[in-house]
Amino acid sequence: MHSILGIDPGLNITGYGLINISDSDNPQLSGHGYIRTNSRQSLADRLKKIYSELFTLIQYNKPDIVAIENIFYAENVKTAIVMGHARGAAIVAAVNNEIDVKEYSPREIKMSVVGNGAAGKMQVRYMVANLLGIREEIEPDDASDALAVALCHWHRSNKVLV
Repeated sequence: MHSILGIDPGLNITGYGLINISDSDNPQLSGHGYIRTNSRQSLADRLKKIYSELFTLIQYNKPDIVAIENIFYAENVKTAIVMGHARGAAIVAAVNNEIDVKEYSPREIKMSVVGNGAAGKMQVRYMVANLLGIREEIEPDDASDALAVALCHWHRSNKVLV
């Protein structure tokens, strides 16, 4: 069995989702959640929390690969820079656990999971739940988005772990 950890990085909320790929070749949900930081804390403390929680999560679950959402062009440059900081913390958490990291653009993730690169969050959440057989609502959207990143890697790697 192989596992893929998807990460949707954000400074306020970083979502994560872990899927397992068994010999039957169907992805199975292993877990999902999020890391919320306190906006009243310094940037350094917030990044440390993201790094520490992801490092521990990776150490405990030992995924075969970490898939992460790449930076997209944002109208607000500050948003892109802040997301870049959170991505950096997540990437270092994976690398310090000696896990390879694959990056995917938001458009590529949506195309892979929904079939439409401009899909909305509700469409992504619906397809993630459908593909993984999840009946309850996936909260928050960041966790659903992280599962979509993991599913994107599964699709892009031709269902063979790279």
